[in-house]
Amino acid sequence: MDPKTDRIRKACDYIRSHPHERLPLARLAASAGLSQFHFQRSFKSVVGLTPGQFAEACRLKEFKGTLRRQPSVTEAIYEAGFGSGSRVYERVNNRLGMTPVEYRSGGNGVTISYVSVASPLGRMMIGATDRGLCFVQFADSDADLFEMLRAEYPAATLQPMRRPYPTEFESWMTALENHLEGKEPRLDLPLDLRATAFQMKVWRYLQTIPPGSVQSYSEVAAAIGKPTAVRAVARACATNRVAVVIPCHRVIRRSGDPGGYRWGIERKRKLLEQERAAAR
Repeated sequence: MDPKTDRIRKACDYIRSHPHERLPLARLAASAGLSQFHFQRSFKSVVGLTPGQFAEACRLKEFKGTLRRQPSVTEAIYEAGFGSGSRVYERVNNRLGMTPVEYRSGGNGVTISYVSVASPLGRMMIGATDRGLCFVQFADSDADLFEMLRAEYPAATLQPMRRPYPTEFESWMTALENHLEGKEPRLDLPLDLRATAFQMKVWRYLQTIPPGSVQSYSEVAAAIGKPTAVRAVARACATNRVAVVIPCHRVIRRSGDPGGYRWGIERKRKLLEQERAAAR
C-alpha cells in the first residue's frame, strides 16, 4: 500500500470511529499530515467521496443500525450523530431509497406500481415508487417476474399499473424500450433503491461505462479505489435490481469470459452485442 493510500485509510478509520462528532477538514488533514487541499483531493481519488460525504455515509450506516433497535425515529436520528431530523430526510432518498420509518419496517407502507411488457430480451417487468424506478428485471413469464418482485420487496404494497399510465411512468417505459432497441444509448432515469454506500459507489461507477464497452471486475474495483474488493464488486453487480439502468452487464471477467448475470448469460451477450453494433 502506498503512503498516500495508507494515510487516507487511517483517516477513514478515524472517521468511522467518531460517527457522532463533527470533524473539521483542517483536523482530518492535519491528522493525515497533508494540506487541506491535498487531503481533500487525495481522499476523493482514493475513496470516491469527499470526507464530508464519507462521514455522512458512516452516520447513515449508524442510523440504519440504530433504527432496528430504537423505538423512536427521532431518538435514532440524534443517537446516530445527526444534528436534526431535516438533515436525515434531506439525504435519505440517495442513501436508503426510502424514508427511515419505511426502511425500518422493511418497506411496509411503500406502494410499488408495476407492469410487464415484451422486450427484445423476453418479458420485462418495471416497478416504480413515486420517487423512481426500483425494479427492472427480465424473466420468461409474468408470473416469474411477479415472484421476483415480491421477493425483493416482501413488505411493500404491489399494485399493477393501470392504463392510461401516468406521463412520467410512460416516459420511463419508452426510454427503456428505446434503449433495448438500440435507439437510446444512454439512460438517465430516477431510481429509488435501498443500498449500502459501497453498492451505490459501484452502481454509480457502472453508469459511467460507455455503451458497448466492458470492464473487468478488477478494473471496476481499482476505479472506485478498492482494488482488493473484486468479490464485493461482483456481489454488488449480482444484487442490482434495475437491469440495464445500472448496466452491470458491462462488467466481465478479466479473462474475457462474460461471467455471471442474474438474468442469464445469453441476455448479457445479447445486450453487449446490441450495444457494440449501435456504437459502430
